[in-house]
Amino acid sequence: MAIQNKLQFTYLILTSPEWKDYELVDSGNGWKLERFGQYLLVRPEAEAVWAPALPENKWAAAHARFVPTPEENGGHWQHHKPIPERWIMHYKNLSFFIQTTASRHVGVFPEQACQWDWIAEQITKAGRSARVLNLFGYTGLASLAAAQSGAQVTHVDASRKVINWARENQTLSGLETAPIRWILDDAIKFVQREGRRGVKYDGLILDPPKFGRGPKGEVWEFFRLLPNLLDACKKVLSPNPLFVVLTAYAVKASALTLHYALQEMLTQSDGEWSFGEVALMEKSAGRFLSMAIFARWSRFKSPESRTQEGGIRT
Repeated sequence: MAIQNKLQFTYLILTSPEWKDYELVDSGNGWKLERFGQYLLVRPEAEAVWAPALPENKWAAAHARFVPTPEENGGHWQHHKPIPERWIMHYKNLSFFIQTTASRHVGVFPEQACQWDWIAEQITKAGRSARVLNLFGYTGLASLAAAQSGAQVTHVDASRKVINWARENQTLSGLETAPIRWILDDAIKFVQREGRRGVKYDGLILDPPKFGRGPKGEVWEFFRLLPNLLDACKKVLSPNPLFVVLTAYAVKASALTLHYALQEMLTQSDGEWSFGEVALMEKSAGRFLSMAIFARWSRFKSPESRTQEGGIRT
């Protein structure tokens, strides 16, 4: 189905087919069965409204399952087979730790690998030194992908634990000397200070949660504060930026919402706009499991975008 309009954009369903250490084995009935390295984990997944493709005995072979409780992000892991406290995984030249934490998250969002590749591509295409700001940076894989491609990166997160985790991933990836600033701070406060200082960035990576708290108890709410964040980000963009990417999880919004929000912030007249969904593809049945929505802009147009005014592609 084509989108009939005169805007220069493409609707994308992005997947990450180059994983070797990860796969979505199966999904259904509100769960997903995943392989992280040699270990099988079962985690809740509201998007998986269909029936599993594999029989129950395949699911029963999982090493651990996260059992949620009614409170927000509540729950615990049930371990069915021996599993280390943490283990190492790889994506291309990146290495990082995985572990079953107090939440359902394990230290990596595998569906984001396509965005790491895209970020690296934008920096490589620039052929010059680039400064990149990664807000809500989690365990640092987008930051490491940018640094590995030659960027100077500022990584901001409100959790000291995940920043320490990200620094361990930096060492694992052999990037100890890469120019990365690790900042423990509230995202909006940090960007506002950077704006007052006159600091500029060529690339922005924005991955805000639905709800969160800063290191001093600052409250983040996606719909209430996203306009404030984007307004602050607009003031730290360099005169000739390279890219901006915005991702959102578990919010009642469409990718089109993110697209128009970025358009208000980024008044560039040229370049390539795209928005859509970030998805995982099952090994069992080949179904797409949508994980997040995104919108992004690049200074560099891909060859296919030069010949189309709108459309959907995967």
